[in-house]
Parts: sequence; C-alpha cells; structure tokens
Amino acid sequence: MQKTSDINVVETRALPSPATLLAELPKTEAQADFVARTRREIHRLIFTDDKRFLLIVGPCSIHDLDAGRDYARRLAALAREVSDRVMIVMRVYFEKPRTTVGWKGLIMDPHLDGSHDIAAGLRLGRTFLRDVLDLGLPTATEFLDPITPQYVADLVCWGAIGARTTESQTHRQMASGLSMPLGFKNSTDGSFTAAINAIKAASQPQTFLGINLDGAASAIVTRGNPDCHVVLRGGAAGPNYSPAHIAQTEALLAKANLPKSILVDCSHDNSAKKPERQPEILQEILTQV
Repeated sequence: MQKTSDINVVETRALPSPATLLAELPKTEAQADFVARTRREIHRLIFTDDKRFLLIVGPCSIHDLDAGRDYARRLAALAREVSDRVMIVMRVYFEKPRTTVGWKGLIMDPHLDGSHDIAAGLRLGRTFLRDVLDLGLPTATEFLDPITPQYVADLVCWGAIGARTTESQTHRQMASGLSMPLGFKNSTDGSFTAAINAIKAASQPQTFLGINLDGAASAIVTRGNPDCHVVLRGGAAGPNYSPAHIAQTEALLAKANLPKSILVDCSHDNSAKKPERQPEILQEILTQV
C-alpha cells in the first residue's frame, strides 16, 4: 500500500508523561503556596490600584544553568531590598520562537548541540524553576509549545504569549486554561488589535485538543483566564510606549469592555533591540506614570 503519512517524519521519541515528571520532580508545599500567593499579588499589581510596580526582568533565555542560578541569587537579594516599591519577577524563558531557524531553547535542545533531548530539557527546566522559587523569587516564562505547560506551568507565576503567536487560535485556547496572569504581546507590526482579540478569546471558555497529565490525547475544556492583559513591545514601525500609544491602547481596551491594564516591554522593537536603551525607556515610562 502506498504510504500517505509520516513521509517526512524521521523519528518519534517517547517522552515521560506530565504525571511521571511531576512525580519525579514534585513541587513542595512551600513552593505551591509561594506560587499561589505571588500570582494573587501580580493580579493586584496589574488590575487594581496597588501602587507598587511590577518588573519582569532577566536573561533573554536560560541556557547556562550555573550562570542562571547566580543571576537568580543576585536578583532575589535585590528583590528583597525594593519589595515595598517594586515586585521583581525573574524571566525564566525556556522556549524561544524563531523567525526562521535557530536554537529553540533549553527545553527543546538542552545540550545546545542539535541533539534535541527534550526529555532532559523538561527535567532541567522544571528543576531550574524549583531552584528559583526556593530563593523566594517569582518566575515568568513565555509559553510556546501547547504541550509544555502540562510539565512546568504549576511552577510559573506570570506567563506571556509572544508577538508571533498572539494571533494563533491554539495559543489563545491554551491561555484560556492557564492558571496565572498572562500577557499577550502586540503583533510584530506594532498593532494592538490582535492582542486585544486574544484577550477576549482567552477570557472565554474553550474546548480544544491537548493531552492530560497521563499524556493521553484529550479534549481540554476550560473556564477562561480572567487575568490576561496587553504587553506593548513595539513593532516594525517603531516603539509604541509613548503617551499617545498608551492612550490608544486604553481606548481600544475600553471599547472591548476589557480592563485598561497594560505592561510595557522595554526590549524588542521598543528599544530597537539595543539592550543599553532599556533603562532609558524604563525612565520614560516612570515619567509618564
């Protein structure tokens, strides 16, 4: 019989089920309490009149685990010093979206050599998240693959959907079932509409294909995530954090009957991808506030 499927599939590697990995690397009661408490605090900072600032900061990706732990220890010390004014959340990004090709992150290729040992990547990612939480430091990550959350989302305090995937129905459905506050970034062209539509979709009940904790294909039924918000990251036309851009985003959110809650990304196209400009942008945002 003529073969009609898997023509371009070279190999299929079995992975541990989410339940197996969660049992192998369980969260402690203290970690669970910290994640739950921190998510509530982040909600207050984004959606209420809490006067503290929310600062999500850290490396572009976690690739050197020792360096990442050293950074986390330093950041945790700083977070304690400024906790009365700023809530610091560490970027713990394991998945990297690519415009064409390139390294896709610690989970997909933990050895950085093209071997794509995903099972090891999932274990390393979960272990690193636990290490950061044990420092008393909240965690943030971008969710890219729709299966990954089953393995690590219980250890994440704030999540993001990136500019390339904000328009994706798959990611909007996934977001509707996530348990933490979550930001949708504006499109790479700088427009806000896709992010606002994404928030509307993710806040509603959804049913979609996924896997359960045992790794079996399942219909996932969600109640909707009420804690989604916009992240402005600039676009092809340039930055979008000016007072005019903020006012425009607020007006569009109000028109959509959504909370006027906005986070600004000091990186990406808002800084013309120049890291040295990020402090300058932060200062401009503080001046606006």
